Parts: sequence; structure tokens; C-alpha cells
Amino acid sequence: MTSFISSKTNEIEQNQMEPAEVEEFRSRGSIGGHVYSSYYKAGGNCCILFIIMLLFVFSQLAASGSDFFIAFWVNLEQGYSNNFSFSKLLSMSNQTTYSEDDRDICIYIFAGLTVLTVVMTLIRSFAFFELCVTASKRLHDKMFRSISRATMRFFNTNPSGRILNRFSKDIGAIDELLPMAMIDCIQITLSLVGIIVVICVTNVWLIFPTFLICATFYGLRVVYVSTSRSVKRLEGITRSPVFSHLSATLQGLSTIRSFNAEEILIKEFDNHQDLHSSAWYIYIASSRAFGFWLDLVCLVYIICVTMSFLLLSDDKNNVYRGGDVGLAITQSIALTGMFQWGMRQSTEVENQMTSVERILEYTNIEREPALESLPSKKPKDDWPTRGQIEFKKVYLSYLPLEPPVLKNLNFTIEPREKIGIVGRTGAGKTSMISALFRLADIEGNIEIDAVDIGEIGLHDFRSKISIIPQEPFLFSGSLRKNLDPFEQYSDHILWSALEDVELKEMGLDEHINEGGSNLSVGQRQLVCLARAIVRNNKILVLDEATANVDPRTDEFIQKAIKRKFADCTVLTIAHRLNTVMDSDKILVMDAGSVVEFDHPYILLQNENGKLSNLIQETGTLMIEALKNVAKQNYELREQSFATF
Repeated sequence: MTSFISSKTNEIEQNQMEPAEVEEFRSRGSIGGHVYSSYYKAGGNCCILFIIMLLFVFSQLAASGSDFFIAFWVNLEQGYSNNFSFSKLLSMSNQTTYSEDDRDICIYIFAGLTVLTVVMTLIRSFAFFELCVTASKRLHDKMFRSISRATMRFFNTNPSGRILNRFSKDIGAIDELLPMAMIDCIQITLSLVGIIVVICVTNVWLIFPTFLICATFYGLRVVYVSTSRSVKRLEGITRSPVFSHLSATLQGLSTIRSFNAEEILIKEFDNHQDLHSSAWYIYIASSRAFGFWLDLVCLVYIICVTMSFLLLSDDKNNVYRGGDVGLAITQSIALTGMFQWGMRQSTEVENQMTSVERILEYTNIEREPALESLPSKKPKDDWPTRGQIEFKKVYLSYLPLEPPVLKNLNFTIEPREKIGIVGRTGAGKTSMISALFRLADIEGNIEIDAVDIGEIGLHDFRSKISIIPQEPFLFSGSLRKNLDPFEQYSDHILWSALEDVELKEMGLDEHINEGGSNLSVGQRQLVCLARAIVRNNKILVLDEATANVDPRTDEFIQKAIKRKFADCTVLTIAHRLNTVMDSDKILVMDAGSVVEFDHPYILLQNENGKLSNLIQETGTLMIEALKNVAKQNYELREQSFATF
């Protein structure tokens, strides 16, 4: 129960000190041109885009040429061109009428145009999908790099579901749905141009209803897109809580079962799912309604085309040839489904481009400072050699416009000192560790061995500070990978660390599940302790490392830390005062400021002091025990100083 209360207290403190979750951003209006340009730039350069567009144009010319040649061939077969002969054209004979040889030549020409169309279409499709695959990979990698370098503020204000949503559903849409919709849109647009040209060449008067129907389609598209685009964005936002809820449920499954809260979680999940399903249903319904109205307009257009040949034809002069009439009617019928599908796919492209828009949002988020130091600022390889930490007028705030959480911190921690950091909930204990690791925006200077950590790369100083958190984090893999993920140390050092924490019987090749689920809480904490022993840094931070373990493991960890890190500077964040009363000094925080900083025995001499008030809340028996521990440690310290 004590460890549970300690864990919840730490959680409450972080919730109070760190920024709360903010509402997910939702764009409005049409998709900007920069979204399309960013997508195509991710796929290739201007030269590649130009070549692919030429392939689209050539494949459409081949397809339209085949249709036009069919009409020409039909007219030849019906004898409308008696004075035409391929043989005469090729100077193969003196005949001027259509013959069997001409029919064979027509077959060869049509076969050649068909093969050319198939080949050009295949080359075009392969080139375009290669472009889309490249764009998807690069956008994914760019977003991943941006997320991995994001500030902690981003993760504090954005739940994991939003990130999972973009890496799963949005990337999936770019991988699967967007390329198909885009190639259909481009292909159908070119096909429509070809069909309209063929129809207008056959009957020039059809150009007027053709432009009229195009204007009608465009008007319907404007109305539909403005609705469907907003609905699609809404669907993307309502999907994020589903991922967040599922992720949180899986992580806290043991707690949910212990409190018999399954029904509550199921009801919450159903509410999130219903909200998302309603947005998805509206999106599908609007798409079907749009298709229905497009079909109605297309039927009107087919009637106009067909009636034009009946009402405007002159049977005496035989104005319209059979091949031309058949070509116009078949093309207009094809235009019906193509117009409807093309409009739907054009809107689908814009709807799916919202996924690209959402991914681009996560490629331009605030980033942490540089990982590597400039050559002139890079510290020595053995830095820090002493472990002195100095805070100089340090302010910390989690949001730019919010008041600072840490206010004017000025203190010095000498080398090899063991410091306990205590305070009430929300006092700023965890925030001070965030400032030390530069996990948030700080003002002022923090120096380690007289080196300002603000002037060096994050890797250069974070790798020099070890931390054992309250909730140990382990990776999926072997125990060796968890102790030495970058393979910097020999097996002898790793075996020695395992022996120090009494885990040698596990072996370096022991498999660890994700998060250490196949280990007990105590074993996980011992693995984290072994990891810190392997690195052997001069500075160690303990964030209530023994709050969730049993008393025996707690005592073992405390002894191991005192033995293995005797020559190191140790900072211990404590919610239980008995873990830090034997420290060299205790730093008492209140409302983001340092109110007391000295040996616990000296601080306890002030009965009205902050530390004395904290001790008074532990109970009569604990008060005397804590005071005795502080007194004994102080006397031993004075004796050691006198001997020295």
C-alpha cells in the first residue's frame, strides 16, 4: 500500500507540474498546395515527375488513338471511304478501293496500338507506384526522425494514441488508399479529355452540353468536397481516442482486473468507437449520395448525345457515319461511369491527402537542441571526473506562456555528496530532475564540473548521468542488450555487475520481454541498478527507486548503491523520508523553490523548519527513528572529518 500511494503521489505531482493534454489540432478549409508539393517532392525530383506525366499522356494518346482508329476502320468497312486504300497509300498497288489487304493492315495497326497501350500503361503504373512508395517511405522516416527528436513537452501534451494513429492509419492510407485514388484521378482526367475531344470531333454541337455538364459536375464537387473533407478530418481525430484508450487499457490490464473495472472500460471504449463509427458512417453516406447525383447528371448527358444524332441527322445527305455515331455513343456511355468515378476519386484524393497533412504536422514539431557538441565545446571523454553540480538562477517552465515551475534555484552539490530531495506534492522535485536532464525549457545555468551543460550536446552529458527511475523500463531482447545496448563494455564487466546485484544465475543471454513483463518488479529494478553499475558514471539520480519493491529488496538496493556508488554524487528523490535521512544533505523544496539545504540533523534543529514539519506527519515512533538516524549519521560524519 505504501508503494502504491508513493506511485500515485508521484503521478499526481507530474500531472500538476507538467502541461496537460491539449486538444488535437484539426485543419480547416481546402488542402493547401504545399501538402501536394511536399508529397510529390518526397517521391522524387522535378525530372522524375515530368517523365511520369509524359508516360500518362502517351498512354492516354495510345488508348484514344485505338478508339479513334476503330471508328475509322468501321467507316472503311461500311464503304464510306471508297476512294481510300492503304495499298495505294503505301504505294503497294494501283488500286484505290478498300481490299482484303487493307483489312489485314487495319488488324496489324489496331493490334500494334493495343500492345502499345498495354505497354505504356504498365510502365506508367509501375513508375507512378514506385513514386508513391518512395514518398510514403520518406514521409514515414521524416516523421519518425521528428518524433524521436521531439521535446518532452510534445509527449506530455499528446497522448500515445495520436502518435499511433499517424503511424498506423494515416501511413496505411498513404501506402494503400492514396496511390490508387491518385492514379485513378489522373488517368480518368486524361481519359475524360480524350473522350470529350473524340465526341466533339464527331459532332461539334455536343461541345455545349459537354461544357454544361462539366460545370454541373464541378459545382457538385465543390459542395461535396467541402463537406467530405471536414468529415474526413473529424474521422481522423475521433480515431485517436480509440488508440489511446486501447493502449492505456493494455498497459493497466492488471489494475483493471484487480478493481473489477472491465465493464467501465468496455463502456468507455464503446463510446469512443461509436463516436468514430458515426463520423465514418457520415463520410461513407456522403460519398454514396454524391455518386447518386453524378449518375443522374450523366444519364441526362447520354440522352443529349443520343438525341443529337437523331434530331440533327440528315438521312438524305447521310451526314453522320455509323462508325462516328457508334464511337460517340459508346464514349458517352463510358463517360457516365467514368465521370462519376473520376469525381469520387478526385474528392477521395483530397480526403486521403488529409493523412499527408496530418503527417506533415508531425514533421515540423519543436525539436530538442543538438545531440552532439560543437568541436570547441565538446568536453573531455573522462568528464565529469568529480561530479560537482551547480545550479545558478535556474528557472523552468513547461509551456512558453506559463509561469515558471522552478524559480531561481541556486545551490551547489559537492563531489561525492549524497543528496536527498524532499518536498510536498507539487513542490518541484521531479521538475528539478527534468531541468538536470534538460527535458524542458530552462533559464539560467546548470554546471557539472564547471562545464555549462547548456553549451554541449544532449548525448554528451545525458550519457554521463545515470538514473534509476521508479518505474524501471526494460527493452525486449537479451539481458546483455538491456545492460549494454550499444555494446560498449566487455562481458567481464557485465558479469561483474550481475554478480553485484545477485542476478548472475540469469545469464547474459536470458530473454527479457517488452517492459520486463517476465520479471518481478524487484528483478526489473535490479537490472536497472546493474545497468547503472556498468556505466559507472560520476552522477547517479534515484527517482524513488525502491518505492515499489519489497523491504528485503529495498534494503539490498540501498546497500548496493552505498557500496558501488560511494565515490559518486547521488541525488535521491524521496517520498519516504526514511530513505534519505542518512544523506549528507537534504534539499527541501516548496512551490518550485529551495527552502532548506543542509544536513538533516542540522535542519531538524529548527522545529519550525520545513523538514521538521514533514517529519511531524510521519507519526511519533517514526519521528524518533528518523531523528536518531540523522543524528548518528551526523556524528559519524563529524568523526570522519576530525580524523581527516
